[in-house]
Amino acid sequence: MNEFWEISLDLLGGFGVTCLIFAATLLFALPLGLLFAFGSMSRFRPLKYVVKVFVWIVRGTPLMLQILVIYYGPALLFGWGFLERINAVIVAFVINYACYFSEIYRGGIESISKGQYEAGQVLGMTRPQIFFKVILLQVVKRIVPPMSNEVITLVKDTSLARIIVVEEILKIAYDYTVKGLIWPLFYTAVYYLIFVGILTLLFGFLEKKLNYFKV
Repeated sequence: MNEFWEISLDLLGGFGVTCLIFAATLLFALPLGLLFAFGSMSRFRPLKYVVKVFVWIVRGTPLMLQILVIYYGPALLFGWGFLERINAVIVAFVINYACYFSEIYRGGIESISKGQYEAGQVLGMTRPQIFFKVILLQVVKRIVPPMSNEVITLVKDTSLARIIVVEEILKIAYDYTVKGLIWPLFYTAVYYLIFVGILTLLFGFLEKKLNYFKV
């Protein structure tokens, strides 16, 4: 029984690293994704195409490969020192998820009818006022379901951090298999399921709060 609690606490420490990767990714990827979305919709064609190609490359390659490139790339190509492992993981996750979020943002923004923009202009509103006071909350309502899927996927993708030996929960559980204990590896599912369950409830609550935007 003591072994069970010791391993549970050890896994909990790894889960703290998992939560750190998760929180840092959302903190930076959500606003960065919005910037990418604006870039991909820009009327300035060079910027538009550069952003679109960048998003295409990031979405078209595995996240695991991106982690390896960001961790090893600067040192191998330019002779710079290696980033801290956790920092390399966070940078890779932020860039990857910002690109996915940007497409969700873009789809939500473009789904709003042009009539609403025109109505705002008739009322004398500026473009920023129209976006933030008329469009934004409607976009939020429409992107919550696809965004919730990406956020839940992020929880599970944090396990990829172990590719560069970051001590997240799955890495710690895997280390126990070397010692002949297989059950901690499957026990990690409890932590993931609880985390995902909480997120599912939160997104469900948010969707209900935004129901007044139904048309």
